[in-house]
Amino acid sequence: MLPARIDVPPATYLEQVGTIFARFGDGTQDSGNVSYGVRTATTQYFVKTAGDRDNTEAYLGFDDRVGLLRNAAELAHSVSHPTLPALHAVIESPDGPLLVYAWRAGDLLGRRHPAYERFKALPTDEIRTALDTLYELHAALDAAGWIPGDFYDSSMLYDFGSRALTVFDLDLYHRGAYRNTMGQMFGSSQFMAPEEHVLGAPIDTRTTAYVMARTARVLLPEPPPALDEVIVEATTARFPNYRAFYDAWLTASSTIEESRTNRST
Repeated sequence: MLPARIDVPPATYLEQVGTIFARFGDGTQDSGNVSYGVRTATTQYFVKTAGDRDNTEAYLGFDDRVGLLRNAAELAHSVSHPTLPALHAVIESPDGPLLVYAWRAGDLLGRRHPAYERFKALPTDEIRTALDTLYELHAALDAAGWIPGDFYDSSMLYDFGSRALTVFDLDLYHRGAYRNTMGQMFGSSQFMAPEEHVLGAPIDTRTTAYVMARTARVLLPEPPPALDEVIVEATTARFPNYRAFYDAWLTASSTIEESRTNRST
């Protein structure tokens, strides 16, 4: 049973209950967050914290990091999906909450990592399957009112052995539509919608459709024509909402499968 509160720093507590086998902080995350891989006698966890409250080099202050961790916990409690690691507990500490997630195996798909090109070199059908699960997740998030923020390839892990996609680090997703208060928002320009570059622009479910279509454009080098048409529409004329994009993607996928079945009979 994990406690609701601890009275020691996060790292001290984690060293007491298990072995820290990985640390992600300075040099790997510029947000100021510090995360840990922790192994106990029975399982492994991924534990995310707000990091050092005195870190002045992070692009977010300590209170903002704490707020985003609480936002991530709200998202995890509101949506359950196989791509999302289970959130086992939120433990309060003198240095903010510890979000204790299930550990997920996989390689980071960020373009600076070897898995990026390896993933893009997979058979088209395998990439499509991964995208299908990503889009199914976002259908659930969309239905719960969540709008993306700072989603890009480094928000995903891929286990090449089990062909399983994991999506994580959704701290900047918003519950409901919102306005761009930054101008140039956080994220990778390869995945961002035009409104994520414009101060005051609305960020809503249309943005979700654009970002997901850009994900396909980046990760699926040679999409079948039917899917390519959906990607083009999502990033030019634009779909009115995410559900319209998702339905169009499912329809195009069905067309591909029907055509394949007809050719084999």
